Amino acid sequence: MTFKELGLKEEILRAVEELGYENAMPIQEKSIPFMMNETKDLIALAQTGTGKTAGFGLPILNLLKDVRQTQALVLAPTRELCIQIANDLKGYSKYMKGVKVVPVYGGENIITQLRQLDTPAQILVATPGRLIDLIERRKVDLSGIDYLVLDEADEMLNMGFLDDITTILEKTPETRRTMLFSATMPAGITNISRKYMKDREEISIGKKNTGNENVEHIYYLVQARDRYLTLKRVVDMNPDIYGIVFCRTRQETKDIAEKLMKDGYSADALHGDLSQAQRDSVMQKFRIKNIQVLVATDVAARGLDVDSLTHVINYNLPDDTESYTHRSGRTGRANKKGVSVSIIHSKERGKIREIERIINRKFEQQQIPNGIDVCKKQLFYLIERMENVEVNNEQLDPMFPELLQKLESMDKEEIIKRFVSLEFNRFLDYYKNAPDLNIHERDSRRDGDFKVGGTRGGFSKLRLKINLGEKESFSPSRLLGMLNDATGDKSINVSGIEVTSKFTFFDVSAEDADRVMTAFNDLGGEARVDVAKGGRGNGGGRDGGYRGGNSGGGGYRGNSSGGGGGYRGRSESSSNGGGGDKPWRKDRNSGGGGGDYKRKEGSSGGDGARRKRY
Repeated sequence: MTFKELGLKEEILRAVEELGYENAMPIQEKSIPFMMNETKDLIALAQTGTGKTAGFGLPILNLLKDVRQTQALVLAPTRELCIQIANDLKGYSKYMKGVKVVPVYGGENIITQLRQLDTPAQILVATPGRLIDLIERRKVDLSGIDYLVLDEADEMLNMGFLDDITTILEKTPETRRTMLFSATMPAGITNISRKYMKDREEISIGKKNTGNENVEHIYYLVQARDRYLTLKRVVDMNPDIYGIVFCRTRQETKDIAEKLMKDGYSADALHGDLSQAQRDSVMQKFRIKNIQVLVATDVAARGLDVDSLTHVINYNLPDDTESYTHRSGRTGRANKKGVSVSIIHSKERGKIREIERIINRKFEQQQIPNGIDVCKKQLFYLIERMENVEVNNEQLDPMFPELLQKLESMDKEEIIKRFVSLEFNRFLDYYKNAPDLNIHERDSRRDGDFKVGGTRGGFSKLRLKINLGEKESFSPSRLLGMLNDATGDKSINVSGIEVTSKFTFFDVSAEDADRVMTAFNDLGGEARVDVAKGGRGNGGGRDGGYRGGNSGGGGYRGNSSGGGGGYRGRSESSSNGGGGDKPWRKDRNSGGGGGDYKRKEGSSGGDGARRKRY
């Protein structure tokens, strides 16, 4: 269906045609006639990048009255999206006399925005926090608005704007029409619609909460330690990549971006520690493609409106499916194809199945490309660039005879090899001994079976400590709660929790340890997590390992003369190996076997329970 068939005013059609729009997208075909011909409220569900701004913007412009007052309010979750919507609406209304569109958002000098509002704007585009500030300053009056749009409503709820949205809604008249545009339909959206939307109708493009059909979903199965190497291969296999890499934490975002830049990639980071000026600078470079790869957290990337992304890469899977839907929806926009890549370890395959079920899309597991694959891809990309390069004959022709003379000692094949090598040797050197990063079936089963507290399949554990203990009323439940909050991953196995007066010790798998420490330390509070002294090992040696087997070294911190057993001997009797010649504390008997670790007293239990154990 063309825009002309939708019944829009000539001034709007002229602007739309000038922008290159001819046929309406599915969400526009449904929402524009509904808003122009009905009086009901509207819930419109469609993925990011499917034309929602025109879906509500064009009919609102068409319905504006010729009066100097604010008639429409559009709420957006972020500064970037706010600016983008305002610019789109200005473009659509280019030939409409007297229409004023003003964006107001945080991070910008409020004095400038106050001046813009000296004359009321027919359409106000705002972020919730700044709008409330302007309402309190009595610079904005919403009592006469006819149309209220909540754009990316689910993201506004995810960002914690529910109270602000409620405050704003209560400042608007009950006679307004409310339009709620969203990619997903979480419970919070349903609650808002029930409370603040009376007679409403729902339009859905595709199924609720589903992924964009233009996006291909793939995943690579890797060891956790190989995530970064896998990321580099994904980027190297796509020389013209223009994408976002999503990380869980600000610190991880910084680390990955710094590594990529150090390794020569066109990358930068977007996270909450950046000032608004730094954020604007990064986004400007990314929009004009001076940066090919943007590394970002979910929070930092909310509301980004960037077209033509080829890839979204999940360095870590998000904690909830709605976040995955938003991430993947940033590519495959405007009917273009896109790829959503997830780098996972074997314990996360269940998450992939869950996401598949909810977004109604299948993921394809692909093999991580080897060094030969990458070099071949880069080589032919180089050849393609050479084929398409523009030759300046006017400048080259005078030098050409001398060039031919210089190269006459080499044949055609040698010249090609040398010019390719000049550009290509870096890749050849880097990938000549590249390891296979794929987890094969046997490794996958082994990795999936491993649980912290053992050493099955050759995997090791690591003893960590956090600087909180009995003095802070710290407990195992608080530790686990903080761990879930920090990492967002309830699949991390924790065992051997010990609470002392000043510290709490616990075990995690070695592959999870770095992520756990980074996540805790990135919380920004007083809590710090480090590797506990003597915290590594599986028996033998001076410290004997935290949990020796039947024939390991000494007790928990026994000396070298200790027998078998270890801290938790496998036998409940004292006969299965003593502690070292020094007990862990001087007030205990020095000998003893690997008795029940919960014993409080007595020589037969040896070291017994030296700390509170859970």
